[in-house]
Amino acid sequence: MKKNQCYASGDFNKYFTENMKQLGLPVPSTLFDTYQTAIATATTMAGTLATLGKGATIAELIGATVALEKLAVAASISAAAYTGAVIGSIAVASGRSLGCGSRISDLFVFMRQNNLDFKGSSEFYAKNPQILDSRNLSRVSYGARANVSALSAGYA
Repeated sequence: MKKNQCYASGDFNKYFTENMKQLGLPVPSTLFDTYQTAIATATTMAGTLATLGKGATIAELIGATVALEKLAVAASISAAAYTGAVIGSIAVASGRSLGCGSRISDLFVFMRQNNLDFKGSSEFYAKNPQILDSRNLSRVSYGARANVSALSAGYA
């Protein structure tokens, strides 16, 4: 391990999956295995969600693009809540595997650099700090709330 490297670079998927599971959300294989594939998947999700609207489900995202068919394990979940958790989990995993942890400001820089910024993102992450904070006690209920509706997860 290099002197200023906190984690092994291959740990991205481990940290991504860990963050999503702590939020109570399923993680299909291959869509988020590497940083690059996770960014591509999140970009597709965010773009499709922008077209369908914040009330869409993952099933509707799948119907709109074949690239997301592996997300069938999360079909009933609010697409907005799941997409927000994916983007936040990418930031957490990349921060942990590449940058020794990250701050909320790093998330917004990351989102802009990767064209993952979405309308209401600041409000979304302010209302859902558990996506980025592993010590937040409401992490375990996030997945259940995301399964109810987009509005229950606080998507702005």
